[in-house]
Amino acid sequence: MLVCVTPDDLAHLRRARDLMDREYARPLDVPAMARAALMSPSHFARQFRAAYGETPYSYLMTRRIERAKALLRLGTLSVTEVCVEVGCTSLGSFSARFTELVGETPSAYRARAHDALAGVPGCHLMGLTRPSRFREATRSPRA
Repeated sequence: MLVCVTPDDLAHLRRARDLMDREYARPLDVPAMARAALMSPSHFARQFRAAYGETPYSYLMTRRIERAKALLRLGTLSVTEVCVEVGCTSLGSFSARFTELVGETPSAYRARAHDALAGVPGCHLMGLTRPSRFREATRSPRA
């Protein structure tokens, strides 16, 4: 099924995406996000996926993991504290999603040295460390 996203819908979707970017630590569910977009929950979910290539929940979790990475790099909070700080309620789900997006566990990420990123300006650091579901396929070596 092909979903057409109109310019008006896209403007409304941006409101919901901005809400997720700003309020990632709050308990947000699809109905709350849909209200921000002035859409029904099912229409919102379809339109969001068509516009951004992922579900609203997936986008929200990516923002949460992005913020978690920044907190873990500081090293002042435990993994559990970071989990709660970014709005996750289940440490297991948080750890699984973190590992899926980052490629290592939150504990391993926290323990690793991040000195190479110390001099990088924040605006560039965000782009360098942003987790993504859309990675290039790795090539297997040919014999």
